[in-house]
Amino acid sequence: MGAEVSTVENNRTGLVRELGLADATSLVVGSIIGSGIFLVPQAVAQQLPSFGAVLLVWAAGGALTLFGALSLAELGAAYPRAGGLYVYLSHAYGRPAGFLYGWGLLAMIHSGSIATLAVAFGLYLGRLLPLGPGGEKAASLASVLLLTGINCLGVRAGKRVQNFFTAVKLGGVGLMTAVLLWRGRPVELFSERLWPAEGARWEWLPFGVALVGVLWAYEGWHVVSFTAGEVREPARNLPRSLLYGALIIAGIYLVVNVAYYSVLSGAEIAASETVAAAATTRAAGAAAGGLISLLILVSIFGAMNGMILTGPRVYYAMARDGLFFKGLGRLHPRWHAPVMALAVQGVWAAALAMVGTFRGLFTSVVFTAWIFYGATVAGVVVLRRREPALERPFRVPGYPWLSLLFTLAALGLTVSTIVSGPGNALRGIGLILLGVPLYWLFRRREGRA
Repeated sequence: MGAEVSTVENNRTGLVRELGLADATSLVVGSIIGSGIFLVPQAVAQQLPSFGAVLLVWAAGGALTLFGALSLAELGAAYPRAGGLYVYLSHAYGRPAGFLYGWGLLAMIHSGSIATLAVAFGLYLGRLLPLGPGGEKAASLASVLLLTGINCLGVRAGKRVQNFFTAVKLGGVGLMTAVLLWRGRPVELFSERLWPAEGARWEWLPFGVALVGVLWAYEGWHVVSFTAGEVREPARNLPRSLLYGALIIAGIYLVVNVAYYSVLSGAEIAASETVAAAATTRAAGAAAGGLISLLILVSIFGAMNGMILTGPRVYYAMARDGLFFKGLGRLHPRWHAPVMALAVQGVWAAALAMVGTFRGLFTSVVFTAWIFYGATVAGVVVLRRREPALERPFRVPGYPWLSLLFTLAALGLTVSTIVSGPGNALRGIGLILLGVPLYWLFRRREGRA
């Protein structure tokens, strides 16, 4: 039934099913690997002094991502239409919940992720070229607008850019990791430096703060669900792409951290804003360290493309449901792309990049996003009880425990962020609540129509 409804909707709206399993998996992997694995290890090392705790927090982030991906796979297979979490939240809790997510996505979650990547892109380009602060901001702006323009040419153009940059970044990260492990001392990590001295206290608050940064590095695992209306055989390929993507990323992140710590000490990592470059310079010389900045630029650019491609599909779905501006629900007659939705997202993300800092943006993004991630995954349990007869081509294994663990972790992360950074948390909550009067405005307009 789900696949049949999706096909009807696809014919009616003009979306083109261009994404196969490899494309969808590339979208998951390419959207996640951005600047996080190169920038976040410093923040993690500042909170967690032992290598064992660092590995544990990255493994915890990977496990949570996998649990969330498996839960999302069940929902995506049951409701294979454009919009992703907006669709799932609407079915589980009603249209207001779906609207608030879509509004939060545009206001901060997705646009803020794009802006964070754009800021990082400008910073790293400034390490290769003498740009200055103004030039770095201009580079951030240009990267957002360029990729927005490319994706206006349709999902085929967007996926080609995505597949190319995903392949390049995976090759570059693999080469960097191999060099660091070859020239470093990975065996010592597990024999001498794994845990702190006996008697050291374990503190949960620093672990929670570090986990916020780690989850930013994993951010983007869900965005392929937004494009379900353009995935071929979505009931089959959407769950597989989420599962494969989550496992690939978790494995890469753990191995890369082992590589970093096999070359640098925890104190050196905590003091370095460019951990990857510092480690590579130590292992292979200044010339190799300089290439890392280029690798990071490629990685950020590809992740930005994935985020820019996917987000407008949510605003498009909301507009088609009468819950957003009508113009956002129109497709270009030739390219079958939601051009107006892309333009609005691009302009707002560029504005956020102009006024925000990297750390402030990613904290607000992670906090705001995980409120909805927790609610969506809990929706698996809600819908299992409310709609037991719903066709579910994929069912999350370990039900309900994996979904409940993810939901509890999302709640803990939210509380931890409020305690450690109440300003960023309140900013995220305020942006979401601004959507309440907007929802009733669109409902009234829909009622008059």
